[in-house]
Amino acid sequence: MRARLTQSLAAAAAELARRGWTPATSSNFSARIDATRFAVTVSGRDKGRLGCDDFMLMDTQACALEARKPSAEARLHAQLYRLLPRTGAILHTHSLTQTVASRHFAAAGSVRLAGYELIKALAGHDTHEQDLVLPVFANSQEMAAIERDVQTWLDAGHPLHAYLISGHGLYAWGRDIDEAMRYIEAIDFMLACELELRKLPA
Repeated sequence: MRARLTQSLAAAAAELARRGWTPATSSNFSARIDATRFAVTVSGRDKGRLGCDDFMLMDTQACALEARKPSAEARLHAQLYRLLPRTGAILHTHSLTQTVASRHFAAAGSVRLAGYELIKALAGHDTHEQDLVLPVFANSQEMAAIERDVQTWLDAGHPLHAYLISGHGLYAWGRDIDEAMRYIEAIDFMLACELELRKLPA
């Protein structure tokens, strides 16, 4: 199962790299192995050339299960697997759209996507009349600070389907890799639309 999942993650990463969404070895990807373990990218690897050896095992308490260095943000993956048990895969990218949007909406603390047909790409959204609110969390070199912001958002009763980190990029997840890919593509497109709308005259 691990080999199959890491092959699928590598293929997804190669496609995202082809689009220019993983510059300079940035971004990280993971998939759940079982209730307590997941495979995540090893730190510093070219995301367009990943193989099975470029992933390592961690548990959902963010403890490495192999003697290798995981991505610095692996703790954020572990948190999502703990808090959202249906999550099967997590994709984190740094597209130009995501990064600009994360800066543009940082002061507001969130971005509301409304009226888009693509909202229906996300599970639980059956009509374009449903809004999708993405929080924008402050960036930090201390992952615990971002974890606290995620927990605070959930504790306030807000739904969480994905989030932006200011000056950084987008985290999106789904029940499997294909669903996570669909979500990250849809959200990126809607963010691009929001940025384009702001260029139009009032």
